[in-house]
Amino acid sequence: MAQRDLPYQLFDADNHLYETKEALTKFLPKQYQGAVKYVEVDGRTKIAIRGQISEYIPNPTFDVVAAPGAMEDYFKNGNPEGKSKREIFGKPIRATPAFREPGPRLELMDELQIERALMFPTLASLVEERMKEDPELIHAVVHSLNEWLHETWSFNYKDRIFTVPVVSLPIVDKAIEELEWVVERGAKAILVRPAPVPGFRGPRSFALPEFDPFWKRVVELDVLVTMHSSDSGYARYASEWDGVQQEMLPFVTNTFKMVNQWQPIRDAMASWVCHGALFRFPELKIAVIENGAQWLPGLLSDLADIYKKAPEGFPSDPVEMIKKIYVSPFWEEDLIELSGLIGPDHVLFGSDYPHPEGLAEPARYIDEIKELPVADQAKIMGGNLARLLNV
Repeated sequence: MAQRDLPYQLFDADNHLYETKEALTKFLPKQYQGAVKYVEVDGRTKIAIRGQISEYIPNPTFDVVAAPGAMEDYFKNGNPEGKSKREIFGKPIRATPAFREPGPRLELMDELQIERALMFPTLASLVEERMKEDPELIHAVVHSLNEWLHETWSFNYKDRIFTVPVVSLPIVDKAIEELEWVVERGAKAILVRPAPVPGFRGPRSFALPEFDPFWKRVVELDVLVTMHSSDSGYARYASEWDGVQQEMLPFVTNTFKMVNQWQPIRDAMASWVCHGALFRFPELKIAVIENGAQWLPGLLSDLADIYKKAPEGFPSDPVEMIKKIYVSPFWEEDLIELSGLIGPDHVLFGSDYPHPEGLAEPARYIDEIKELPVADQAKIMGGNLARLLNV
């Protein structure tokens, strides 16, 4: 792997670990044992949630995974030859210790020239949607996962790996309790799903006043809120058009779902201002991770038009409030244009390593912003995130 002469250190906003089979269950209370199981189906291991087998992640053991960056060409140049997903993914590899443990990961980060990284779980993205009818189970499984993350990775490993625990919001008091638990153990950032919050009376926005005590505590603790790509439950809308009820299957081609794939994050960001939480808590630090930036210009345009027609619906300009968020775009997007839209102070470098959708060599990201002044590059490639986390 070629080493680059970097004029600044890299702080990657989007790295991933691969969980082991015990990640969701090792610390799960006895009354919830059985809610998460691994089962054998035609010789392959699958995960079953509340008795339902999920295909959301085809190989939930992660013993074998797609190679990092396997889809780089697909995302940059498309698929003119009409290859299957299996052909695009290429030959799988065995998961290495660096994907499972922080010590080996640091050695790999040195090879990749990544000085520091936010480390996100992978399997966690399926939890909330498949347990939405049981809010108490969601909180129990999320806490079990966070205990495993803390035991295995810690939330701050040698001031270089900052593992991001999940905080789910169905029961506000439990959410605050979880928030305080992870922060006491060193968490600098939390992961909140960009989706309506499940509840005993049905789903509702995280930006409604009901959740103000939680956001108030987030501000007091000065924690970064990350909204990472997840299963936001929107597959049910596409299923109504398709006429077939099925869960989100991110590795199965569905062109109708592709048309609307960024609707969840667009709605989540709109909710911050339309339901008012960002106005009530302007000190909140919010980062959108692994959702790209394609959704942003249209949202800003729509909000500007709505504000012109219905200014009484907002305390002040919603466009300026949305521009307070931080965005980690996909490397293949127009990063120069995004920097001009929201300012280089609000753009975060994220490689999605070691996922196949990301970059095999994260440092190559700098090639996409080399037209920017070096000072702005340094902000995007790590300075902004370091400031957000106070590290």
